[in-house]
Parts: sequence; structure tokens; C-alpha cells
Amino acid sequence: MYDREKAVQYARKWAYSRNPQYYSFDNIGGDCTNFVSQCLYAGCGVMNYTPDLGWYYNSLDDRSAAWTGVEYLYNFLVSNKGNGPYGEELPLSDAEEGDIIQLSFDGITYAHNLVITKINLLPIPENILIACHSFDSLDRRLSTYDYRLARLVHILGARG
Repeated sequence: MYDREKAVQYARKWAYSRNPQYYSFDNIGGDCTNFVSQCLYAGCGVMNYTPDLGWYYNSLDDRSAAWTGVEYLYNFLVSNKGNGPYGEELPLSDAEEGDIIQLSFDGITYAHNLVITKINLLPIPENILIACHSFDSLDRRLSTYDYRLARLVHILGARG
């Protein structure tokens, strides 16, 4: 089960600081996916320790690529048949709080992860509020980003 409220509560608590239980990747590529993974974990409480293709964090030196890599997280979430969170790519119009948005600034590579903290009325960029690390933000409007593409990863649930 995925508890959207717990994921959003975690995002609100840690949007402007760092949980000392996790390494901060700010100075080695950015902390956005690490933060989003922490939010997902707060919402499901289950990691996936599958070698190479899993989603887990034990330490800086013992973690999966999906925990900290934008494309790896996407691939894990949309193909996961085992433990941990899973989802599907849907139009932004299907967004819910606790879902993940990935941004592409060049129209080719997705390079930033955001977690949805609130949606005002209709889920359109002006009404979708997010939290993220690497330019820390809380309740920032999606429409304030200068991006080419945005993809929604709608979290369907979690197993394990």
C-alpha cells in the first residue's frame, strides 16, 4: 500500500533540510532523486533489494541506481513487479498528491524529480504544487519551472 499523505508529510518536513539518515548528494550531482525516493519510502515503507534493478538505500556505498538516478527511478517504478512502490506514466491531468513529476529541460533527457504536495482544483501546471531538493522548494508551482517536457509517474501502490 502507498500512503500518499505520509509521503507528502515527509516532503513537507524535509523540503528545506536534510534527513541525517541519508547522504546528501547536493555536491555530487544533486539530491532531487534521493529526496523523492525518501518521500516514496515514507509512503510505502518497503525497499526492493533486487541486485542491479532494485530500489534501496543502506548507505552512500550501498544503494541502488534507482534510489538516486532520475531515469533509473522512472524505469524501476514503471516496471517494478516486486517489492516497493510501482506506478505508471500518465498525463498530468491524472496527477494526485504524492505522485512524482520528472522534468526535461532540453526536451531529450529527464533530469529533475519532484513530488506533488498539493493540487488546487484541477491538475494543471499552475495548480500543481511540488517539493524538491537541489534548489530546495516546498509548494512551488510547477508552472514556475522553465522545462520542455514533464512526465507524471502516478504511484499505483506498493508491494511487500
